Amino acid sequence: MLIPIINRSTHPLPAYQTAHAAGMDVRAYLSEPVTLHPLQRALIPTGLFMEIPVGYEVQVRPRSGLAFKHGIGIVNSPGTIDADYRGELKVLLVNLSDEEFVVQDGERIAQLVVARHETAVWQEAATLSETTRGTGGYGSTGVN
Repeated sequence: MLIPIINRSTHPLPAYQTAHAAGMDVRAYLSEPVTLHPLQRALIPTGLFMEIPVGYEVQVRPRSGLAFKHGIGIVNSPGTIDADYRGELKVLLVNLSDEEFVVQDGERIAQLVVARHETAVWQEAATLSETTRGTGGYGSTGVN
């Protein structure tokens, strides 16, 4: 799939790091480092602008290495970039650790997953079909 992209950064385009990876790593595009204090969040620019085909979204997900090693996540994970958005891709990072973390220019800060989606149309109904689970909510399927 070809996706038009403008790269105003000085870094390579998002890329898969292995042959079977689902996500492409994306890099920070910063004029100076950004320090994230514990529990602080910041919108980190990437310098990327894209034209996602209709019927697709680009999901912005945390990098597992940053999460495990430094407690860095994404507040609205996964974030969604819609097909009609033409602004710069920015990543909303959060520091969930108890130590400062410095985001450097060019650092891989997130991964992007291209995903197909459907456009739903709600059909109002008076009743719904019955299932074994029924109205059981959070944790209801794990009870013996």
